[in-house]
Amino acid sequence: MKAFVLAAGHGTRLRPLTNDVPKCLLPICGTPILQLWLQVCQHFGIDEILINIHAHAELVQRFVEEHAGKLKVRVVEERHLLGSAGTLLANSAWVQSEDFFWVFYADVLNRADLSAMLRIHQSRNPAATLGVYRVPDPTRCGIVDVEPDGTVRRFVEKPVNPSSNLAFSGLLIGTPRLLDHIPRKIPVDIGFDVLPLLAGKMIAHVISDYLLDIGTMENYERAQTSWPGL
Repeated sequence: MKAFVLAAGHGTRLRPLTNDVPKCLLPICGTPILQLWLQVCQHFGIDEILINIHAHAELVQRFVEEHAGKLKVRVVEERHLLGSAGTLLANSAWVQSEDFFWVFYADVLNRADLSAMLRIHQSRNPAATLGVYRVPDPTRCGIVDVEPDGTVRRFVEKPVNPSSNLAFSGLLIGTPRLLDHIPRKIPVDIGFDVLPLLAGKMIAHVISDYLLDIGTMENYERAQTSWPGL
């Protein structure tokens, strides 16, 4: 199995911590979050990983060389940010022959059961399966409306008037059909530009396990006391 680990964000909300260190190498209870992702991938049978990075790419490359173990890890430096979907498009040949592939936002700290999510995906074979979770403020997230059978009937990024509190978690299973829906422009974003086009063609898998976006200083500090470990 293959997975994209999207790590090219500037990490501006975590400055000054990210002035000299990329966000994906910030420690959670002493362990860099990228190391946690490598452990997650290994645990769930994902053996090939592509990590995109913008700032401090050399630090990530060095870290991977020291910690990848048996995993096949490729670090791709984006000198100009392509956007989350732009990364998938630029590296589409890497997954074009796959029935499915994972996409992980690197700053999502979680203990999701990826095996359960994959079973749902394989039983339904949608264009994409979104991991979703309930959030207290849906105006800050990508929000889904879901049919009783789990089909996503609508996706809206950061809605002014949210119709639910089920938010995209930053964990998804994609397929070549998802790649076909990526607009040919740069930058291009998964939440704003792609997922709304897949309404009716993707399903939602509700995640009730620990999940926290550490993209803000408040959540990063919260992670240090709330993270239960893998």
